[in-house]
Amino acid sequence: MKKLSCLLMAFCLPVFLYAQVQSVDSLAIKNTSQNPLHLKALIVPAVFITYGALSFGNNPISDLDRTTKNELQEDHPLFAAHLDNYMQFAPAAAVYALNLAGIKGKHSLVDATGIYVLSTAIMGGSVFLLKKESHRLRPDGSGYNSFPSGHTATAFAAAEFLKQEYKDVSPWYGVAGYAVATATGTLRMYNNKHWLSDVVAGAGIGILSTKVAYYLYPHVKKLLIGKQTLSYSMVPVYQDKSVGLSFHGTF
Repeated sequence: MKKLSCLLMAFCLPVFLYAQVQSVDSLAIKNTSQNPLHLKALIVPAVFITYGALSFGNNPISDLDRTTKNELQEDHPLFAAHLDNYMQFAPAAAVYALNLAGIKGKHSLVDATGIYVLSTAIMGGSVFLLKKESHRLRPDGSGYNSFPSGHTATAFAAAEFLKQEYKDVSPWYGVAGYAVATATGTLRMYNNKHWLSDVVAGAGIGILSTKVAYYLYPHVKKLLIGKQTLSYSMVPVYQDKSVGLSFHGTF
């Protein structure tokens, strides 16, 4: 029953999220031209999520999961690299690094942060729900929370975030972000923490979450602050032998 539930949830997730996006229009918020969301934008992440969902049961997709796992473990039985714990955040960190370097993206740093937080919330909630319902055993037997890959979802959400912010500056920023995200998912398999289908589904959820966040953010922002404007300042700080940023904002 859990497998069937997960299959239905993962398959319907893109449709559900798109329906929620469309329902926002009923709030009479008209500013949709800046970040339109078209159905064709959902095709690739929907295919990825569906691929992962179809891996439940005995079929060619689940066979490929096992074959891939066996080949990776046979070729690299002692592989253990935990860069994936940090790489998942690298594309998002690049957005802030580029801004601090004076290379401005599509949005102000405040709005970009709001979009990223919204994307992370959508992605995190989806991953948590699917992990709980699927109850899939990890390849290394360490737990029943394999599907989908949260690290991969985080990485691809961040990669799409970098792409959207800097695609008008250079498409290579997006390419670099997706390369890092792909490497993150690959490392999850090399570390024997996820099946191939977990990683593919995680990628789809991450991409979709950010696309939906870009559409929803103007609506959410208007609901929260109305016509008020937000001014802010950010300055580097050094405290307790740590470097960071100090953020001050006023309405």
